[in-house]
Amino acid sequence: MDDCIIIGGGPAGLTAAIYLSRYHLKIRLFDCGSSRAALIPCTHNHAGYPDGVSGLDLLAAMRAQAEKYGMVREAAKVTGLRATEPGFAVRIGDREIRARSVLLATGVINHRPPMPDALHDAALAQGRIRYCPVCDGYEVTDRRVAVYGTGEHAAREALFVRSFTRDVTLIAPERHSLPAEQLAQLSAAGVALIDGPATEWAIEDEQLSLATAAGRVTFDSLYPALGSHIRSELAVQAGARADDGGCLEVDDHQRTSLPGLFAAGDVAKGLDQISHAMGEAGVAATTIRNMLNAEAPLWR
Repeated sequence: MDDCIIIGGGPAGLTAAIYLSRYHLKIRLFDCGSSRAALIPCTHNHAGYPDGVSGLDLLAAMRAQAEKYGMVREAAKVTGLRATEPGFAVRIGDREIRARSVLLATGVINHRPPMPDALHDAALAQGRIRYCPVCDGYEVTDRRVAVYGTGEHAAREALFVRSFTRDVTLIAPERHSLPAEQLAQLSAAGVALIDGPATEWAIEDEQLSLATAAGRVTFDSLYPALGSHIRSELAVQAGARADDGGCLEVDDHQRTSLPGLFAAGDVAKGLDQISHAMGEAGVAATTIRNMLNAEAPLWR
């Protein structure tokens, strides 16, 4: 039986793997290869990399570090999780593996705008599509920027982006229906409003262009503000509590409502930041170590 199974191979899962391996624990990490960090062309927001680092390079370095200390990693998708006595059983295909504890670091999936996948990926690589103004708002300073979405969430994002550039447009997928208070805030900030539908997406002359109710428009970058899917199903299936949005409920030590099951990173309510996910993972890993030690001393 493993001491801990980590589900998720992004920054949170790999940070936990480094900590737990260095605590001399027997761990196994399952990585289905869909970490959002892998989609980052270059982040300049992660401390210690003054010239920036790509998500793929960061993940590769973290995997090498964890493997140096004994992490066992499998490129596989976990399809089931259940509490047992003791610990948990994790299902991968037709196999079931047991562990004394589980750390869920499965993250979220962003909802994408309605464009072909190949175009989306090219725009993302070029910085024409961006998903995190907290991460890279600095890179759009004084550029022409759109936010794609409507409602409270998209309006807040447009106002946040406004602190980086005065040229911000909020584009609705169909039609805007915003309360008077938000309309007043957007107007005061000089944010332009355009109705959709948004169609005929393209990259033209190093800009992202699309057709709208106001005609064809072009931007240096566009932020989709369409929400995301929280990948908490495994934990909920096992009996852990989540909020209405799907984020797992955790305490200040990253413990879920199910004893022995922990969560770190974007699957729990947080900041959607690499550094924040890594910090949560360090807390979770140390709490796991202390919990296992209380059950049976981890003496050499």
